[in-house]
Amino acid sequence: MTKSPRRPAAGLPDKDTLLAFLRDAGSAEKTDIARHFGLKGGDRRALREMIRELEAEGKLGKRGRKGFSEAGALPPVGVADVVERDVDGEFYVRLVEASPDAPMAVLVPDNTGKMGAAPGLGARVLAKFSRGENGWEARLIKVLDTDTNRVLGVIRKSNKEVRVEPVDRKSKEVLIVPHAQAEGLRDGDLVLAAIEKGEQRYGPKRGKILETIGREDDPRAASLIAIAAHNVPMGFSEAVEREAGDQELPSLKGREDLRDLPLITIDPADARDHDDAVFAQRDEDPKNEGGWIVWVAIADVAAYVRPGSALDREAREKGNSTYFPDRVEPMLPEVLSNGLCSLKHGENRACLAVRMVFDKDGRKIGHKFVRGLMRSHASLSYEQAQAAIDGVEGGGGTDDVTGPIMEAILYPLWNAYRTMLKGRLKRSPLAIESPERRIRMTPDGQIASIEPRVSLEAHRLIEEMMIQANVCAAETLEQKRTPLLYRVHDAPSQEKLFNLGDFLQTIGKPWTKGEPATTKRFNKLLDETRDSEHAEVVNEVVLRTQMQAIYSAENVGHFGLNLDRYAHFTSPIRRYSDLIVHRGLIRALGLGKDGLTEREVSELPAIAEQVTMTERRSMAAERAAMDRYMAAFLQERVGASFPGRITGVTRFGLFVRLTETGADGLVPVSSLGGEYFHHDDRSHALVGERTGQRWRLGRTVEVKLMEATPVTGGLVFGMLSDPAPRDPNAPAPRLGVRGRGGGDFPKRGATRPGGPKPPKGGRPSGGLKGVRKGKRR
Repeated sequence: MTKSPRRPAAGLPDKDTLLAFLRDAGSAEKTDIARHFGLKGGDRRALREMIRELEAEGKLGKRGRKGFSEAGALPPVGVADVVERDVDGEFYVRLVEASPDAPMAVLVPDNTGKMGAAPGLGARVLAKFSRGENGWEARLIKVLDTDTNRVLGVIRKSNKEVRVEPVDRKSKEVLIVPHAQAEGLRDGDLVLAAIEKGEQRYGPKRGKILETIGREDDPRAASLIAIAAHNVPMGFSEAVEREAGDQELPSLKGREDLRDLPLITIDPADARDHDDAVFAQRDEDPKNEGGWIVWVAIADVAAYVRPGSALDREAREKGNSTYFPDRVEPMLPEVLSNGLCSLKHGENRACLAVRMVFDKDGRKIGHKFVRGLMRSHASLSYEQAQAAIDGVEGGGGTDDVTGPIMEAILYPLWNAYRTMLKGRLKRSPLAIESPERRIRMTPDGQIASIEPRVSLEAHRLIEEMMIQANVCAAETLEQKRTPLLYRVHDAPSQEKLFNLGDFLQTIGKPWTKGEPATTKRFNKLLDETRDSEHAEVVNEVVLRTQMQAIYSAENVGHFGLNLDRYAHFTSPIRRYSDLIVHRGLIRALGLGKDGLTEREVSELPAIAEQVTMTERRSMAAERAAMDRYMAAFLQERVGASFPGRITGVTRFGLFVRLTETGADGLVPVSSLGGEYFHHDDRSHALVGERTGQRWRLGRTVEVKLMEATPVTGGLVFGMLSDPAPRDPNAPAPRLGVRGRGGGDFPKRGATRPGGPKPPKGGRPSGGLKGVRKGKRR
């Protein structure tokens, strides 16, 4: 209990009195309630019955394992996780021990504004909860370290002491290393340190060096820090390496010979593993005139990674491969991922393939899975395949590889895709644009350039063929009543749709709030605004309105792709979820003895939760590494000005994404002007309390780079543009009255020397990030 009201007279309370007690206490267990009211014997039994009745009436909710709270209520103070970010960058938290009915609360700064960095998605915080005008608010007390005993940091040496300064921009835990431990350490070493327990209550804590990871000036430091900070598993055990090295190519026994089928791989130019191959031909069946047969063959990873093996255990722990600009942390050892499981040109490879039949309108009318042995007839890059299709007039042309296969392989692939495209357009999947930046590295590991990834028709061809293969996998497993891992993407919540409607009203775009969300409705909105000044911000707001895709043993469909059933099947080299689906197909179709086991069937919900967690972990690590590479690239340009766009509006300041590099940084709210600013939820803007001047989501601005810190990935900007004038349709400013959270920010210049520093910048959590082929749809 967080608070104990004055003890009443002993005796069983009525329901209203019990609810009032829980409202004041925040939460309590049955024994606490009984003790508070002085209940014994029969009264305790009556209390249990009353609690059951209140639960049935929906007036009580569970809090943790044994606690109870008033339904829909939050405690005065509690530990919560930052779980969601709304359309304009506001963060929402949920209690760690929350009942299903517990509401989320918007996160607001503490009363002093001395909070340092704004917490991001996934952060754990201690917060004070209260009901505001627009719902529950969580006023930040402090950001909690979820791994409180370990610090990843950089060694800083001086004559007096050796310190470990954390690389996490949200952490302030500087450690002092005893000189006896500091021998061999150099200034700038990246280390993992443990906080040693001691009796000192004030000043820096003592640290014990656990591991030296690298150097902060190492070009690979960004990836190393991200791997260590997010606990991404590195390398493989000796048992796994030995098990992987003992594998042999399966024979034709029990397999269909597909080696004469001219399957080819199309991948990124720098791809080291090839887990999918494609081929298309016209359907000669007179009943399907104008139709196409499309083959998708996938590496048969299940033939090598068997349930219960050391390979399987470590693959499940890793969950997926993690990709950085300079390296990959693979899910499987290289002898498999880049060897036996990789569909290399001209080499026999085990595969699980699906033969799909489409009619002239792009509708799939049938499919069949086979377990086979294949041989890739060519290995192309996306750019190479696209250049061949575009021809000389289109600035491309064939080469020694593409020239001989144009008529037999490439033209049929593209013609089949353009037929499939008719079905895709009719299905109308969500058409959000998600630009992605690519970091090009020099051979010695330096950053050569940061540039947009170009989206080619070749990318979309492979994507659509993989999507259809994934659908076939889900349909077959459902038909055979075999449990599976679905890739699910729920429709946006009503709250998010209402917020979207509020925003669209501010730009004069009608949006009927009561209508259900459909992909066609979103696509119509995106099409209508595509050529307007609001195109980018509408795209961003629609993106943030969507839920996150997850893995689940229960199917709710895939909203973004507008599909009733969907499973990941096409990337088992780099996703454990796909390996589980392969095993399910082997079991369902009787394709071998290495299919899904009964134990795995019983563990599917836990596996779904595990691979969803590892995917989030990898995404966070990849994003953190990108932030650090961006900061390193821009470090020499501190003081320069850049055009950008406001991509997040929060109580902590404005997130701005630079046009040139796509780097994200923060303009602290305390630097915006000589007045208090409050957050206008409806128009997604920071509004000056005195003048009504506005900083609004989506606006193009000019900023000056004030600080770039590669070791933390932080970028801090100063605003060079002027704010927009007061909205004439907005209520007149009310001087001296704080908006929600508006009184939490100091005026410009009000921060005293030695006072709180502005928050560090970085990519706003949940920001745009592209998707590699077959990776996270």
